[in-house]
Parts: sequence; structure tokens; C-alpha cells
Amino acid sequence: MPFRAAWIGVACARAPATVALAACPRPGSAHVKWFCAYNVAASPRDLGRVLSPDFDRLVLLTLAVLLMAAILDRTPVGAAIQRALDRVFFLLRDRAELMIRLTLAGFFLCLWHLGGIILTPELKTSAGWVPPLQLGIALCMVSRRTLPAAAAGMVALYAYAIDQYCVFHLLDYPIFLGLALYVALLGLGREPFGQRPLDLLRWAAAATLMWASVEKWAYPQWTYPLLARHPEMTFGFDSHFYMSAAGIVEFALAFTLACGPLMRRVSAILLSAMFISAIFEFGYIDAIGHAAIIAVLFAIIGDRGEARPRRPWLARPVGLFGAPAAFCASLAATIGFYYGLHALFYRAAIG
Repeated sequence: MPFRAAWIGVACARAPATVALAACPRPGSAHVKWFCAYNVAASPRDLGRVLSPDFDRLVLLTLAVLLMAAILDRTPVGAAIQRALDRVFFLLRDRAELMIRLTLAGFFLCLWHLGGIILTPELKTSAGWVPPLQLGIALCMVSRRTLPAAAAGMVALYAYAIDQYCVFHLLDYPIFLGLALYVALLGLGREPFGQRPLDLLRWAAAATLMWASVEKWAYPQWTYPLLARHPEMTFGFDSHFYMSAAGIVEFALAFTLACGPLMRRVSAILLSAMFISAIFEFGYIDAIGHAAIIAVLFAIIGDRGEARPRRPWLARPVGLFGAPAAFCASLAATIGFYYGLHALFYRAAIG
């Protein structure tokens, strides 16, 4: 999918080390705010420097890979891969709900035990009511009847984090709102507009990772100290190119989570490998912080998708160039919203 093929293509212009990057999918796996100093209010990198020739080439290469993936999805080979994934990951499909609920229960138990954290490691708090609420959320995951209460608690924590850290900062984590919606719909037995709770959660995960990828282009300097401590992560590439490529890889994989069953399942496999491999490098903080999204990715891997769309407009065929065109639109919109909202909230100068 976009990840491996993009790196292999860039190797033509860069170095054989690109193959090593494809074999060890770790770029950007750790959330930089958890391990490095950052300043969200600082002006982001000038767009002229972000949209460099390297960036343009990587985007064109990703478009080519998306087109090839769309072609593959229409062939018997694509159908055979789908059947193979069904056979290998049937346990994930049958236990997706239980896996997500248990993971969330464990996640909030860890936050309650550690104390001083709202939702993620950099969101600190001294409020005494937060740990009991986290414990209550964990306990509410036990029964379907109490899932709406757990969802309300998650939304309350998210709203409190916004109050403490600003809306823009919390745009890094719409996955928590997606998880709250998912467990609420499970508890209520609802499917709004005919959409499955897992599909809504999948889109929240895609939005979260696409937004986070822009941070790698807007603030690459936050990650440079991390790369200095772990130079093997760059596989010999210069840091600027590495951050551009890491952002493209993450954005492409996140985008395909919102695509058809085959593309999103392969992307979820690659993203899971990225997050899990980062745990060995960055330890328990990374493990706890990414536990929920890893569970979501596992659920996507096991999901075959709907055999028949629930709404007529969903049944309309997407042309062969639909995915590349949607990728370009999503990339432009995400970068535009990131820079525009940053200027709105922090009055940053955009050169």
C-alpha cells in the first residue's frame, strides 16, 4: 500500500536505505509531544518550505500507489487477499467489541493509577475529580448498559482538556470522541444514518492520524532531538527529508483507513506494526498512550466491511481515480485547516 511502495519509489532518487525504511515501519510512530519539548502556540513552518520538491515527489508517488491499489482492488487477486485476511484474522472480527472495551477499561485504569493525566501524557492535571472519573469509566466498560455513562465521562474529560489546553491542541485527539461515540452507540444499540459504530470510529481514527501527520511538516524541529537520540530511525536520510516522508507515509495510511475494505485493512496492518514497534523503542508511556488506537486498528483489520451499503448514495461506484483525487483533496484540506485554525487560535504568521 502507500507505505512500502512510496519508500521503494523514493529509493530511485535517494538511497538503498529506503528499503530498510519499508522493512521497519517506524517513522513518526511515537507521539512527539509525549517525549520532546513543544510549543503549540509557536508559528508553524512556512508553507513554502513544507511544500518542497521532495514533498511534491512523495505526493506524486503516493498517488501512483493509490491508483495501483484501486486497480488491484478490482481484480481477482484483491478478492483473494480479502479472503486470506478473513481466514487469518477471524478472531479479531468476532471479538472486536470486547477487545476495544477491555482495552479502554485497561487504559483508564492505568490513567487512574498513574494520576495527574487527563487523557494523554502531556495533558497534565492536578484536579482531584479526574482519577475517580477515570476509574468510573473503566468500571462502566464491563456492561453494555453502562457504556453510555462511560461515553459521557470520556466526553467530560475531553471537554476539560479543551478548557485547560485549548481546542487546537485537542484536535490532535478526535479519536477519543470517536471512541466515546462508539461505546455510546453500542450501549444504546443505535446505528445513526445506517452507519455501523465501527465505521464511525474508523473515520475518527483516520482524522486523528491525518491531523497528526501535518504536525510533522509544520513542526519538524520538535522531533529533531528525538532523531538525535535515535539516529538509526532515519536510516541515513537527512532529518528534513525524513520528516517530510514520515508525514506523507502516515497521512497516506491514515487516509486509506477511510477507503474500501482491502485498502483500509492493509493500512491498519502497517499502522499497527508502526505503533507496536515504537513500544519497544519508547516503552510503557507509548504502550499506554497508543493502546486504544491499536485496538481500533486491530478491529479494522478483522472487519470485512458491509456486504451491502446501508444507504443508496453509498452504493454509487467510485471511479478508478476516486482514491487519488480524494487523497489530494484531503491533503489540501487538512493542511489548510491546520494552518488556518492555528492562525485563528494563536494569531500565528503564515508566510
